[in-house]
Amino acid sequence: MEHADAVVVGSGFGGSVAAYRLAEAGQSVVLLERGQPYPPGSFPRTPAEMGRAFWDPAAGLYGMFDVWSFKGCDSVVSSGLGGGSLIYANVLLRKDERWFVTDLPGGGHHPWPVSRADLDPHYDAVEAMLGATPYPLEQVPFDDTPKTHAMQDAAAELGLQITLPPLAVSFAARPGGTPGLSLPIADAGYGNIHGAGRRTCKLCGECDIGCNEGAKNSLDHTYLSAAAHHGADIRTSREVKAIRPRAGGGYEVDYVHHADPTAKKSRPRVRTITCDRLILGAGTYGTTFLLLKSREAFPGLSQALGTRFSGNGDLLTFLLRAKDRNRVRPLNASRGPVITTAIRLPDELDGVPGAGRGAYIEDGGYPGFTDWIVDSLDLGNDFERAVKFLWNRFTEFFKDAPDTNLSKELSDLIGDGALTVSSLPLLGMGRDTADGRLHLKGGRLAADWTAETSEALFNRVRKTMQGIADVLGADYADNPMWFRKRIITVHPLGGAPMGGHPGEGVCDAFGEVFGFPGLYIADGAAMPGPVGPNPSLTIAAHADRMATRLLDGVSAQRRAAAPAATVPSATGAEPAGGAGSLDGAGNGSAYGPGRGEWGVAPPRGTRPVSGDHGGTRGPSTVVAGRTSLSFTEEMKGFVTYGESDARIGELAEGRKPLSFRLTITAADTDRFLADPEHEAKAEGWVDAGGHGGRCPVERGTFNLFVADGPDDRRLMKYRLFYTDGEDRPRTLSGYKDVLHGPPTRIWPDTSTLYVRLLDGHVGADGEDGADVVAAGVLHIRLTDFARQLTTFRTAGPDGAGKLLDFGRFFAGELWEVYGPDPV
Repeated sequence: MEHADAVVVGSGFGGSVAAYRLAEAGQSVVLLERGQPYPPGSFPRTPAEMGRAFWDPAAGLYGMFDVWSFKGCDSVVSSGLGGGSLIYANVLLRKDERWFVTDLPGGGHHPWPVSRADLDPHYDAVEAMLGATPYPLEQVPFDDTPKTHAMQDAAAELGLQITLPPLAVSFAARPGGTPGLSLPIADAGYGNIHGAGRRTCKLCGECDIGCNEGAKNSLDHTYLSAAAHHGADIRTSREVKAIRPRAGGGYEVDYVHHADPTAKKSRPRVRTITCDRLILGAGTYGTTFLLLKSREAFPGLSQALGTRFSGNGDLLTFLLRAKDRNRVRPLNASRGPVITTAIRLPDELDGVPGAGRGAYIEDGGYPGFTDWIVDSLDLGNDFERAVKFLWNRFTEFFKDAPDTNLSKELSDLIGDGALTVSSLPLLGMGRDTADGRLHLKGGRLAADWTAETSEALFNRVRKTMQGIADVLGADYADNPMWFRKRIITVHPLGGAPMGGHPGEGVCDAFGEVFGFPGLYIADGAAMPGPVGPNPSLTIAAHADRMATRLLDGVSAQRRAAAPAATVPSATGAEPAGGAGSLDGAGNGSAYGPGRGEWGVAPPRGTRPVSGDHGGTRGPSTVVAGRTSLSFTEEMKGFVTYGESDARIGELAEGRKPLSFRLTITAADTDRFLADPEHEAKAEGWVDAGGHGGRCPVERGTFNLFVADGPDDRRLMKYRLFYTDGEDRPRTLSGYKDVLHGPPTRIWPDTSTLYVRLLDGHVGADGEDGADVVAAGVLHIRLTDFARQLTTFRTAGPDGAGKLLDFGRFFAGELWEVYGPDPV
């Protein structure tokens, strides 16, 4: 049965962060996402495309909009690679420091098990990864955004606190660059999981229906691309159906593969994967539903499962027909990102007596739909089906409506006001009461929730929005469903809340489920109440903190399991021994699975993902009196099959990706330095795209600065034996040509590897007569080289001294080659 160190369910703000952190640390990670990938340019826009943009596998629909309808509220969440980040409005606000409390019945507050101070370093990490930056309103042409200026004017008039919140949007080609429209975005250093180019924001207001420019720094372009870069196996169209503990430890995960969403087939077969650690990141509904369905398999699971459900105070209203001195006031809601401003309403917890619960009000936006509406292409059955679907949902919402004049309200909202230049949606959110409960009803997820217990908050937000409307000379319109005290939330939270003990929550402050070690809740289901502002950043920070604790536990387990003879290095680092050790930067050399469908073939189906065929090994045992040295190296490039010249193979039209990650280990540093061949052991994997994917190195050697020919020429040699996807033995033979020249040649010479793939396991003495399967060139990226410098480890006596000896040798050899000629 297939096995991984960790399985991550879902690719939203919890799952993506967890997958990246674990893969970066060398864990083998398989991420299962039920939805499809959406590269830039693939998001639906035409009526026919929108007709199939919903998620309902039973009806043959595999789109990204997943609509839920419950008692008291309705929700729209996302299905697709990147989860909610595909359709969210990019806002990255931290939870207010004083708002980390749960309201108690009858008054009073109980602190959350996690605080702002706990999350702040993780907020920092997530903001850096997602490129948080405020809307550049002071720059041309971004200064021409009427809705932003209108919100600032209204806030000033009403004495409200307003900010330009950090957004996960690329307005400039690179961080710190000058903003501009539709500029090519520079590569982040870890590639892009879609293999597609991205361009900066063009102010089209389409953030909430998927950014076809790739300007949104959504999770597929950031955390998931980085996770794949570090070896995470990311699989789409995989829907998890059940989970359960595994005898002897770990977990089993049942899932189905929606292999071909366009074809009508019989029910897909259930597949199973096992893991040591299981991270649930399927979203508030998905994670809670999965736990509820699988509850019998988890005896003793907290009775808090399903509780603390909240809509994060979400409220949608509209400003219509804005005027300035009897003239139309343009608000142009379709220009700019969906959200550019945030007004903060203080909380009584901030020391403002009588303020009530805090909230945020943000400007909304919508696409310029004119072209979409009049599109006359392909208006067939799909469009009719979409119209029927939407009509059925409307009639379901309003079938018990007591207001017989509802049609006029809808007409005023949609036909005469909502999509005009003088209209603006307003989005509210805040500290509502988390007293809802998710449960199963007839095998389906159901929710008991009411707006009544949070009515004071909603009325405060509505009153403030009405004040904004008055300042802007606009008519105010509630969401048509508000008359039934129903809300639409895109921020559902809770269901598997964290708590201080099992009687209070399903998981602890780090997301680990009480009573089930290795089972984690990484997403919004773990929130014990509303976040207040947009919750995406807080969910991601929670997942980052969770991953840090999880990896600390992995490191502790490895140290406890290390042989008694293992001696730590002089610097306190873990022993060198290749694949088992984590480096100080959180990187590791435990080799995970391939990248599946992302340009590199998946792991061979008959091989365990854990790398039982040489992919993972424990720490080496130190021989008395000797000191070992190791480091990790990763190289990537291209080869062409059927070509024998490396330089041609790198650039040929039919080239294929090739990469490897190796831990180089010299068991005896003194002997390694003294030996003219400077030979060390190479362990790890070779990843040959289209020819078996990631395959463990069965035996490998590395030679450093071997003299070849003239006195001033050195070679770095690599020889790696592996077996490809069709069980054919292969040899990767490569060299770096370190040849005398100016010092500017040091980097290109030491970072360029010329490789040939040979048929069979071929030793150095048999290479001349071997059949060449492919040839090309690999390189070290600068970011990978910087990481490589942090991976040097020693084990044995005087580790620091031996590392210094190695450094002197390395520098001395480079001086011999690149230093000035003697006079």
